[in-house]
Amino acid sequence: MFFGRRNFGFQNQCCEPKCPIIEPTINKCIEREFCHEVPHVCPIHTHIINKHIYNHTYTPEYSCSEENQVINIDNGSCAKYMNN
Repeated sequence: MFFGRRNFGFQNQCCEPKCPIIEPTINKCIEREFCHEVPHVCPIHTHIINKHIYNHTYTPEYSCSEENQVINIDNGSCAKYMNN
């Protein structure tokens, strides 16, 4: 008894088939990774607040004023001395 694949179970076909025998498709899965650089712009705004602080100080400045008042004491007129 012969168990080889010489005739593939077909009779009257010796080593030369007329049509090719199509076997079931073998699917191969290949995973590939593609790395892409995606640039992002992150706007950063700096706002500067300048605080001008004025410290108010108070220093007394002394002054002096002088006023002259004239007081006239009038005992009458010169006419009273003319007849003396």
